[in-house]
Amino acid sequence: MNSAQRQEAAAQERRERKRVADLLAQAERDELEAAWEALPSKPAVQPVRGPETGLVMVRGRIGGGGSPFNLGEVTVTRATIRLASNTIGHAHALGTDREKVRLSAIFDALWQQSATKEFVEKAILQPVTERIENYDRKRAEETAATRVDFFTMVRGED
Repeated sequence: MNSAQRQEAAAQERRERKRVADLLAQAERDELEAAWEALPSKPAVQPVRGPETGLVMVRGRIGGGGSPFNLGEVTVTRATIRLASNTIGHAHALGTDREKVRLSAIFDALWQQSATKEFVEKAILQPVTERIENYDRKRAEETAATRVDFFTMVRGED
């Protein structure tokens, strides 16, 4: 494998980890708990950090391209865990639900293991993706239903 192939493989791995972290952050607590209960064998989990809650400054830009400004603070909870296999899992989510973030970190670590990766994909990531897509589609349909098209009629010279 040459250098360019290694760089592309590393970039693909980062994109996949970002996708997993994003979906786990958007998962509902009951979705995570249901997947935990469906897990055939529960792994031994050791907390490394947290779960802990804090504030993060959110920055914005006018029009998406203007000068950045401090919009305000949001509450974020984070956790890091280690499985018995020494796989490390991380999770962050808006809000103060520490159990949700702890479970997200566990599923992040399980996703990294080949033995449990497919379970995490099917039990959590696919249902969360479908839920988000359904919500987005429904919202787009509701917006389209209220759309008004304006047009101008030009009168001829009298």
